[in-house]
Amino acid sequence: MIKKLLIALSFISVSLMFAQKNSDQQAVADASEKLRLAMLSRDKNALESLILPELTYGHSNGHIDDAKEFVEKLVSKQSNFLNIENTNQSIQIVDKTAIVRNHLYGKTADLGKEPGEVNLDILYVWSKTKSGWKLLARHAVKVEKNK
Repeated sequence: MIKKLLIALSFISVSLMFAQKNSDQQAVADASEKLRLAMLSRDKNALESLILPELTYGHSNGHIDDAKEFVEKLVSKQSNFLNIENTNQSIQIVDKTAIVRNHLYGKTADLGKEPGEVNLDILYVWSKTKSGWKLLARHAVKVEKNK
């Protein structure tokens, strides 16, 4: 009887772990989509609600923004996305950290520059906080057009 009880408890425990992981993956996917929409709308409050103050935001040209610079560049249209399409997204949860990889294609109209396109592979690091998943780090690399 005790053996059957232990097996049942083990099964329930494993089931709960998988349910939590799936719930976290969905929450990270939702946060990623909210970030995409906030970047398009340049909504300062929405952007700030999705990032940690310690954010390090790496661009494909090697420049690294801190949290304040990341938000200000978007709000001021210094970095201006007209559209962003994320594809091939994968999410891996490790404790209270999520590693997200995706491909980003976007059209841009940055202040003082000709309209352009970006074709990037991106790595995001999200951290689970009491108020939800927050972006801690991001880094992008350019993808060759024929890839």
